[in-house]
Amino acid sequence: MPGCGASAAARLLSRTPWRPRRSTASGVHLPVFQLHTTKHIMQFSQEDFEKAKDRLKLLEDDPGNEVKLKLYALFKQATEGPCNIPKPGMLDFVKKAKWDAWNSLGSLPQDSARQKYIELVSSLVSAEASVAKETSPGSKPDYQTLQVTTKDNITKIVLNRPKVKNAINKKMYDEIIEALEEAAKDDSVITVVTGNGDFYSSGNDLNNYVDITPEEIETRAKESEKMLKSFVGNFIDFPKPLIAVVNGPAVGIAVTLLGLFDIVYASDRATFHTPFSSLGLSPEGCSSYTFPKIMGLSKATEMLLFNKKLTAAEACSWGLVTEVFPDSTFQKEVWTRLKAYASLPRNSLTFSKKLIRRMEKEKLHEANSRECACLQERWTSDECMNAVMKFFQKRSKL
Repeated sequence: MPGCGASAAARLLSRTPWRPRRSTASGVHLPVFQLHTTKHIMQFSQEDFEKAKDRLKLLEDDPGNEVKLKLYALFKQATEGPCNIPKPGMLDFVKKAKWDAWNSLGSLPQDSARQKYIELVSSLVSAEASVAKETSPGSKPDYQTLQVTTKDNITKIVLNRPKVKNAINKKMYDEIIEALEEAAKDDSVITVVTGNGDFYSSGNDLNNYVDITPEEIETRAKESEKMLKSFVGNFIDFPKPLIAVVNGPAVGIAVTLLGLFDIVYASDRATFHTPFSSLGLSPEGCSSYTFPKIMGLSKATEMLLFNKKLTAAEACSWGLVTEVFPDSTFQKEVWTRLKAYASLPRNSLTFSKKLIRRMEKEKLHEANSRECACLQERWTSDECMNAVMKFFQKRSKL
């Protein structure tokens, strides 16, 4: 749930040798450690295993809980053999996910687990070493999950967690709120939200759920309800023209928020999916109000209740997307248009948007409040908890 996973990355694998450092602007190029080899078969010594543990501590980027579950399972299998502890209860998300990952290795020999562990660490180190981290001209360096730039009268907010399909974790929720608050006050004419990489956003990061103990569920649900209400409220109240540049698939809250944007441009490879029912959840982002208004009741029902995934062309024909462009020319065509918009008088655009949105604001805030209250109940329900556990069980299989 939003607001439930700020410490998940640090706590999920507390016994696994993983201590990510803070990223630097220039990045660090890490050499791949050398392995002992024979003529034809690569062999891994205990020394290589110890080096792998040390190398893991040097990674700058958190590889995500799915990878860390694999690392945890392989480490336990390599050091202790097959899973030898009782199965935790369903409500202990962290221990259950770790147990499932380890248990899924079955009778894999310890030498093989050690080899797979070393290979996985080596691939992570190699991948990070090959990527040069660059800061775009005019970007604001204080964000960890976003790239925020102001240029040509446009404030551009880029969702920047491409390794996890720009899934929105607690940190990104907070930073989007901060970026919108800053953009509302800066000298830009329009504000644009887009994604880095192949995805616009895969929606709420389900790893937000994993560090919750049964005793914390009620408290964390209340905290998340408050945070989500504020997050969506910033989109409702944003004073300048707000434009979504949907560069790839969008899921969950990344889709529902689109009803609050003034314009939505999409690549023809984008898709739009709101699988709330399959996760035991309910709609958010004011979509319970905006979607029926935009596309009609029956189409909104098909999408929000029955998980229908829309192509970009369908989303355009249903009114959710303003215009669709071929992916090959998407960026060029859209940004040419956006630069033209940004040359218009700023105050004129702001006052015109205020007039257009004036009658809707109260209704949108009411919808946001109702949706967040409903979600607070959903987050504590057995349906939601069981659905999330099934998700992690599926992901933890190697």
